[in-house]
Amino acid sequence: MNNVNRLRIRYLLACMMAGALGSASLASAADPPDFTIDFPAGSACAFELLIEGSGGNQVYREFLDKNDNVIRTLSAGTGSALTFTNLDTGATFSSKSNGAVTHVTYNPDGPSTWVTTGHNVLILFPTDTPPGPSTTLYVGRVVFTVDTSFNFALQQHSGTATDICAALSP
Repeated sequence: MNNVNRLRIRYLLACMMAGALGSASLASAADPPDFTIDFPAGSACAFELLIEGSGGNQVYREFLDKNDNVIRTLSAGTGSALTFTNLDTGATFSSKSNGAVTHVTYNPDGPSTWVTTGHNVLILFPTDTPPGPSTTLYVGRVVFTVDTSFNFALQQHSGTATDICAALSP
């Protein structure tokens, strides 16, 4: 597995544990973030992107089949306040915390289907469909699939979309 996919896995796990853009109280500027993820230039944006997150209160549930295999997960509640930083220019984009829900269905043939509602960030890499780099804040509903190589394919979205890379570009 290459480093870009490792970063994506780390980001997804952090979001599932802390929640993507949830409504925890904002930490003071002196407090260190709960998690920090640094994406190299060309992976999440054309420039090096730093994501820092703090706070969160998510509920996570797994649903099992009769053989005790996980077939679906649900993550809901409030999560992290996030700050995105363009490390080339120092420009930042911060989002207040809001709620998010993520349903993941693990398909028997390998890929998983993710359905997110609320405030969620989707990062697409050059290997994804559509190809990135892109980092987008969606407020609404997003459906995407993830294959066994951790490539994402955006299926549909409704609501508003904010291009965070564009917001951080000069």
